Amino acid sequence: QVQLVESGGGLVQAGGSLRLSCAASGRTFISAAMGWFRQALGKEREFVAGISWTGARTGYADSVKGRFTISRDNTLNTVYLQMNCLKPEDTAVYYCAASNYIAVVPMTENEYIYWGQGNQVTVSS
Repeated sequence: QVQLVESGGGLVQAGGSLRLSCAASGRTFISAAMGWFRQALGKEREFVAGISWTGARTGYADSVKGRFTISRDNTLNTVYLQMNCLKPEDTAVYYCAASNYIAVVPMTENEYIYWGQGNQVTVSS
């Protein structure tokens, strides 16, 4: 069993930055690829970024490439999402997720089996 707890969300002006953290409990974290998803009001949940268990591989949605960076610290059982140059369209509830994959970076919801509770990010114009 893996529990994921997100933190770091909030309200920021357009052009600003936020860093989300996802603290994981459970021994499978170290060997799991991790991801961030988001769901805006009235829209489906979408992939944002993912990282393999060593951190050697990452993947991003086109809409956040060059602005967001995913990273992880396996000694702290924590994965991060650094979000820069935020736009109003980045407003959403952000979810951390853990997969059963190790070396690849899954990019679809059904490849992730554990989910955090979600954390609101609001970007004002």
